Amino acid sequence: MKKFMLSAAAMLIFMPVVAQQTASLKLNLEKNKIYRLKSVSEQTVSQTINGNQQTVESKTSYTISVKMLDATPEFMVAEVHFDTLITNTNTMGQTATVNSTMEGDIKSSEAGDIMSYFMNKLSKNTLFVKIDYTGKPLEIVNSKMLSDMILKDTASITMEGLQGAAIKTQIAALTSSDNMKTIIGSFTRHLSGNQVSVGDKWVVNEQTNSGGMLLSIITNSRLDGINGNKASITAESSIKAVENAAPIKSAGATITYDNLAGLSKSTLVIDISTGLVVEEKAKTHISGNLGISGPGFSMQMPMDINSESKVTSLQ
Repeated sequence: MKKFMLSAAAMLIFMPVVAQQTASLKLNLEKNKIYRLKSVSEQTVSQTINGNQQTVESKTSYTISVKMLDATPEFMVAEVHFDTLITNTNTMGQTATVNSTMEGDIKSSEAGDIMSYFMNKLSKNTLFVKIDYTGKPLEIVNSKMLSDMILKDTASITMEGLQGAAIKTQIAALTSSDNMKTIIGSFTRHLSGNQVSVGDKWVVNEQTNSGGMLLSIITNSRLDGINGNKASITAESSIKAVENAAPIKSAGATITYDNLAGLSKSTLVIDISTGLVVEEKAKTHISGNLGISGPGFSMQMPMDINSESKVTSLQ
C-alpha cells in the first residue's frame, strides 16, 4: 500500500509536467470581444537599372482589430477593421507617405496623397471575414461590394499619364480580396489547428499576393516549448513565384517575376487561450530578376529585398 501511495504521489507530481508538453494551437476567440494587433516592418529594396543601382527604403505600420461574430465547426466569421495603414517610403532621397488616418486628396499631383485617400476609405469600412482555426482567412464575404464602392472613386483621379495609370493599378491591387486576405493572414496565419506536442512540426502551403506578385510560400513550423499559457514557435518559410503566375501590367509595361525566390525566418510567442500572436519577429530575404518589357524595349532588372518585421498584440 505504501508503494502504491508513493506511485500515486509521483504521478500527481508528474502530470503537470506532462500537461505542459502539449497544447491546442487553434484560433479560439471570445465572441464579440475586440482583439487588436500591430505590425511594424522595415524593408530595403535594391534594384539595378541600366547598370545603376537604386535603393528604396520603406517603413510600414499596420494595426487591425478582430471581433469574432459567430462560429461553425469549420470556420469563424469575424469583423475585421484595418485601423491604421501607414507607409513611409524613401526612394533615392525622395520621400512619400501614405497614411490612412489622413483624408488625403484624390485630385492631388502627389501619389501619396491619392493613396492616403483610398487607404482612409478602406480603414473606415468593415470587412466580414471567414477564418479557419489555423488562422487562415478563407473569404472576405463583402469584398466585391467594398472594392466596387472604393474603386468607383478612381474616376475622380486627375493625375494623368503613366503615373496616373500606375496609381489606379495599385489601388485595384490594394482593394482586391487576395490582398486583404494576405494582410489579415500576416497577423493570424501561424497555427497548426490541432493538438501538438513540444518538438512537433507542421507545414503550411499557401499562396499570397505581394505588390501584385503571386507568391508560393511553404512554411515549416516547430513547437519549441510551452510556458504557462504561452507557446514558443520557430518557423522557416521558402518563398518563390507561383509557377506560370500572370505577369503584372503597370503603366504600359509587362513585369514578370518568375526568377524571384527567398527565405524568411521567424520566432513567435502564441497565446494558447486565443491562438493569437503575443509577439512575432521575422527576417526575410528575397532576390532575383524582374523581366520588364513594353513597346520597343525589354530588360532584366536584378532585385534584392531585405526586411525585418514585428507583430505584437495590443491587448
